[in-house]
Amino acid sequence: MKLRDDSRASTTSPADRTRDAVTRLVLERGPQSAAALADRLGLSAAGIRRHLDALVAEGILVEREPRPSGRRGRGRPARVYALTDAGRAVSPHGYDDLASHALRYLRDTGGEQAVTAFAEHRATELAARLAPVVDPQAPIVRRTEDLAGGLSANGYASTTESVSGADDDGEPTGVQVCQHHCPVAHVAAEFPQLCEAETRAFEQVLGTYVQRLATIAHGDGVCTTHVPLASHPALPPTPHRPRTSGGPDT
Repeated sequence: MKLRDDSRASTTSPADRTRDAVTRLVLERGPQSAAALADRLGLSAAGIRRHLDALVAEGILVEREPRPSGRRGRGRPARVYALTDAGRAVSPHGYDDLASHALRYLRDTGGEQAVTAFAEHRATELAARLAPVVDPQAPIVRRTEDLAGGLSANGYASTTESVSGADDDGEPTGVQVCQHHCPVAHVAAEFPQLCEAETRAFEQVLGTYVQRLATIAHGDGVCTTHVPLASHPALPPTPHRPRTSGGPDT
């Protein structure tokens, strides 16, 4: 079974691809035990546990008791992992391909301006969901942290990182919003209007200038948006690269 097409695989990390594979297996086969998933994907018990713990923490999977069956062996049956409603919403299936086809049709029949109008409409809806969690009177650092929290609640797995200027005097010059997951990365790779409109939505919610430095859709590991502490810096710093430990994840 081919779990992910090559074009999409190029925009995500090995860990993300493995977790997508886990999610797809649970979607297609129903609740699965850790042992069954490890066997299917060729992973060790420790390896599959790491990915399952991450998916549970993200709200994609939930661990529960298996449903009773007519045949029972000795001992307590292994707990299984099932998709949550949020997991079904972001699970890797044909929805992204359907969205790409729909946007291509929209572009062919209404032109690029129709795609842009759709992207702006989607971004306006995202801003409406994020605005209630961001206090416009709070300091910009707090607003940015609240924005990241709101993005995580909408499936973007976001964090913030403080960054300093080139003079390295230790004083922070801005905050970067790091989105470790993008639900529309595959579609945005073909239609960058989605990323551009999303950036403008961040500006609307935060009430300040921001600059997108990197996107998963264009091959970066993280979508990175720089939020300056002072208005309109001439040269924003380079994207922060979160530290990783250990060897490559699989």
